[in-house]
Amino acid sequence: MVKGLEDRLFNVFVYAVLVFCALLAIFPILYVVSVSITPFGEVLRNGGFILIPRDVTLSAYRTLLTQSNLPQAFKITVLITVVGTAVNLILTGLMAYPLSRKNLPGRRIFLLMIVFTLIFSGGLIPTYLIVKSVGLIDSIWAMILPNAIWSFNVLIMKSFFEGLPEELFESARIDGAKEFRILFQIVTPLSVPVIMTIGLFYLVGHWNEFFQAIFYVTDRTLFPLQVIVREILMQSQQTLENADNITPTQTLQMAAVMIASLPVLVVYPFIQKYFTKGMLLGSIKG
Repeated sequence: MVKGLEDRLFNVFVYAVLVFCALLAIFPILYVVSVSITPFGEVLRNGGFILIPRDVTLSAYRTLLTQSNLPQAFKITVLITVVGTAVNLILTGLMAYPLSRKNLPGRRIFLLMIVFTLIFSGGLIPTYLIVKSVGLIDSIWAMILPNAIWSFNVLIMKSFFEGLPEELFESARIDGAKEFRILFQIVTPLSVPVIMTIGLFYLVGHWNEFFQAIFYVTDRTLFPLQVIVREILMQSQQTLENADNITPTQTLQMAAVMIASLPVLVVYPFIQKYFTKGMLLGSIKG
């Protein structure tokens, strides 16, 4: 098919826009990486703005990993992310599956209650009092259980389950399978796209955990990564043990941002292929 001049100009325009958007996405990452590995002298000479450093040093990363609370915070965040995401997916699936069955008694009432929570919340102080009354203050579970189920994700997973062929459920019941067996042996393997998509939402939410930590946790040994990163970003200055070499605050800040962001950047490409499919399939039905 021969393309006319207008089609070629349109393609050039589209590619130009895509390249511009890609540069907008790459520029911040390149800037953060470059500053985090730039020596002190070069940072001063360039006024803190560096895209491609001439010399490379990992002194900022060594400082963060050996002279701060970052390693402990990293362990806490990994624990919260792994355990929290598992709890989220299990509870979300157990809630979404029965709501996807049209013969569930009181189904409409439960759905209205879920939608209601999307519009209104209990408030910060009542939530804090509940967390305190059940003894979760200064514990890992204080950063997991208050957000164990996200209503929006329940609705997405419910819609996905409703899109599965009803014949699967009928044949399984004829063979004597109960609801739990249907859910875990039939529905779950067919729901990998939506599970991976919702799991990514939960994973990123736990990895970026901040507000619940500062509300419910006072023990510094339980602070997650983002709280420690915030403290680093607020520091006015930082020095290395070697008196001849000073790590500028901006370099430490960018190194802390990279340490906090890198795991999500590494995991996302492996889940991305499920992302669009899971969202589209989960939003076909209301």
